[in-house]
Amino acid sequence: MENARRITEEWDLVIEGRSSLFDLKLEEVWRYRDLLLMFVKRDFVAFYKQTILGPLWFFLQPLFTTIIFTFIFGNLAGLSTDGLPQPLFYLAGITAWNYFSECITKTSTVFKDNANIFGKVYFPRLIMPLSIVTSNLVRFGVQMLLLVGMMMYYAAVGGSFSVTWAILLFPLLVLLMAMLGLGLGLIITAMTTKYRDLSFLVQFGVQLLMYITTVIYPLSAAPEKYRFWLELNPMTAIIEAFRLGLLGQGSITLTSLGYSVLFTLGTFVLGVVTFNKTERTFVDTV
Repeated sequence: MENARRITEEWDLVIEGRSSLFDLKLEEVWRYRDLLLMFVKRDFVAFYKQTILGPLWFFLQPLFTTIIFTFIFGNLAGLSTDGLPQPLFYLAGITAWNYFSECITKTSTVFKDNANIFGKVYFPRLIMPLSIVTSNLVRFGVQMLLLVGMMMYYAAVGGSFSVTWAILLFPLLVLLMAMLGLGLGLIITAMTTKYRDLSFLVQFGVQLLMYITTVIYPLSAAPEKYRFWLELNPMTAIIEAFRLGLLGQGSITLTSLGYSVLFTLGTFVLGVVTFNKTERTFVDTV
């Protein structure tokens, strides 16, 4: 009688020791969606809990950076902005870059920062990096409001910019930034379980990467001999397309955008495979 009951019993969750490296466990991720939302909320509360200005930092950080870039690179260095108002040009690049850089830097320490939780409680590990990408998406949305507000101001005073057909690429560009940041972050966090030095290089490396991306200058202003190397950075085409859609100025081709899409997909797949492989044994090395 007892054996019959065991045979007919249905389990809600089966934890298996082995699975495909390409298995994203999306069904489990959906089942744990409440946990994902809890982690997103935790990120906000933990970051702004002891700050005076709180969520206003969403606006202040890109605004201050825009002012500094306008003064140093626009006025002192005299770098071209393709005829666009300087604050608008820099804010557009900063808004896109901030989302990508936050995704990669915060995802790159997932295993190290959450070793205690991962070692005690079971849930789909992909929930943690996905919560980081989601919480950064909310910040990106808030900063987009600042960008739209500045666009409305310059439209009212006769600023030279225009919204173009490339605005239709906006959802694709956001998805590419999220997948690229997530993929690179997953690769780095897997490597830092054995090589801790990488965690110290990430912040510095991302800052350097910004200067070989068209955040502070347009691709059209770069010397011809350097453009090929700049376009090897997949974020270059993404930011150029971002500006082309919102402001009407940007140098993109189907080849450069297609390269960014393929590079992003390859990085994302490699990141997921590396993450899935590492999560099985990382507790023994962290």
